[in-house]
Amino acid sequence: MSEPVAKQRLDKWLWQARFFKTRGLAAATVGAGHVRVNGEKASKPAAQIKVDDALTFSQGDRVRVVKILALATRRGPAPEAQGLYEDHSPAPIPKPDAPPERIGGRPTGKDRRKIDALRPRALE
Repeated sequence: MSEPVAKQRLDKWLWQARFFKTRGLAAATVGAGHVRVNGEKASKPAAQIKVDDALTFSQGDRVRVVKILALATRRGPAPEAQGLYEDHSPAPIPKPDAPPERIGGRPTGKDRRKIDALRPRALE
């Protein structure tokens, strides 16, 4: 007789793998339909996952694609959590290094008088 396949709740695994800060956030994301398991939308936080399943979900401003390597037994430190999955996510879009520079700065008194001269005057 074959051995039963070990399974775990999706929201619990996402929380234990440290993708979400709380289990409630993980459950809300799954419940809203923002997580796919092997390409299929997961409808409930209690959806059962197993080793070798592929998860796709958004986290912040990027999309995460992970393959489950192991099921978690506890929410341990980050290095332990990183051993639970293999990351296949696309590279994040690089952000600009420095904010754009302001052009001009604050107008001087002379500049404000010129601006006021260009504005139509209200009926007095």
